[in-house]
Amino acid sequence: MTNDRKAVIDVGTNSIKFHVADQRPDGSLETVLDENDIARLGEGLRETGKISPEPLERNARFVENFVKKARAMGVDTPVIVGTMALRTAANAPEFLSRVKELTGLDVRIIPGEEEARLSWLAVLSGLPRVSGELVTFDTGGGSTEFVFGRGDEIDRRFSIPLGAVRITEEFFADDPVKPGSVEKARQEIRRSLEEGGLKGSPSVLVGMGGTVTSLAAVKHEMVTYDPDVVQGSVLTAEDLRGMADRFASRTLEDRRAIPGLQPKRADVILAGTCIVQEILEILGLSSFTVSDRGLRHGLAYELFSR
Repeated sequence: MTNDRKAVIDVGTNSIKFHVADQRPDGSLETVLDENDIARLGEGLRETGKISPEPLERNARFVENFVKKARAMGVDTPVIVGTMALRTAANAPEFLSRVKELTGLDVRIIPGEEEARLSWLAVLSGLPRVSGELVTFDTGGGSTEFVFGRGDEIDRRFSIPLGAVRITEEFFADDPVKPGSVEKARQEIRRSLEEGGLKGSPSVLVGMGGTVTSLAAVKHEMVTYDPDVVQGSVLTAEDLRGMADRFASRTLEDRRAIPGLQPKRADVILAGTCIVQEILEILGLSSFTVSDRGLRHGLAYELFSR
């Protein structure tokens, strides 16, 4: 096993994440750099089924910048992966060829099942061992992934095409949101989750991805994001209720000023919070643990294991 530095660029529906890691002698990973830009590849995708020209070019340029950074840090061929937006967009090949043109590298589109497996590896790499059933969820802009398992073994994993961007576009287009829209959104979210196969009563629930790490940052009123505080944070149903009320009662402009919330995430955070609330309700839990690790950490972990 070599100790070459690894870099992963994860192109999501809402954001692009960039992770550079070294491996410690004990096999665990040390983060050298972890960045995230809310580049909105999925903007308008639901209406047209295609990535619009402007988000396409904008995201390809973000990827190009991250590739340049990776190369400056000693990684010639960072691994570039794409998730929900690139799985579903009719013109995804155009994005792939634009990235190839700008960087000389290929983008690997990861199926929902594979996304769930990598996210599971990421959680295991960052939390103490759990006895009993562990469920992880990762709710993004375009989809929500679930993994059920015990120890290193995954029992079942699935992806539901339910994300904060669609719910925002469908229910929270008004500013501030209309009275009653939160209840309607939550009914739709519950229907999607139940139809997608979410059920059970796990011992431990772990949430990951930008929505839950943002909620943890808001809970801790973090002006500067601190991954070490977010990692392992516990959010309760009561925390979520308070935050949902706070987001729903404010204008977008006021939300952008909330300490701990990335201004670019202010428009989709209410939808993300509602999705997390329904996940807790369906699984009959009153709290969950936040993991700051994501798909990119799982992929880096796997790259070092090859």
